[in-house]
Amino acid sequence: MKTTLLKYLSVALASTLKFFGGPITGVILKLTWIETAICSAIGMMFTVLVLTYVGGGIQAFIKKRRKSKPKKFTLTNRIAVNIWKRFGIIGIAFLTPPLFTPLFGPILAVAFRVPKHSIFLWMSLSAIIWGLGISYIAHKVTFIQDWIK
Repeated sequence: MKTTLLKYLSVALASTLKFFGGPITGVILKLTWIETAICSAIGMMFTVLVLTYVGGGIQAFIKKRRKSKPKKFTLTNRIAVNIWKRFGIIGIAFLTPPLFTPLFGPILAVAFRVPKHSIFLWMSLSAIIWGLGISYIAHKVTFIQDWIK
């Protein structure tokens, strides 16, 4: 029981920073793809929860400590603004696991002043969908299992 809980926590922790880390960790720890998907989604949503509530504070802290003005037109900023203009929070949430990472996606949503309930709803759906899809693929692709043997 204790080792199973540690496996779940490891997968969730791997997904807090980079979503794809969770499914890979789940394969390595020999969890089922459903267990891996759930733990990956929970890990991402932990990061979303924390950053949604402290995201504004983080932005203010960075702005206060920054020595020079940030570039306004970076490639990442352009991509984020284009996605926001075309798809809103749904696009940001959908692209958070593969593109923006669980760290940058919620901060981006907070910066666009999305209501917290919308952030949680769309990020949760995105985490579940991507968690199921990537975990299933990670468990079915044999080269990952061959690589860890």
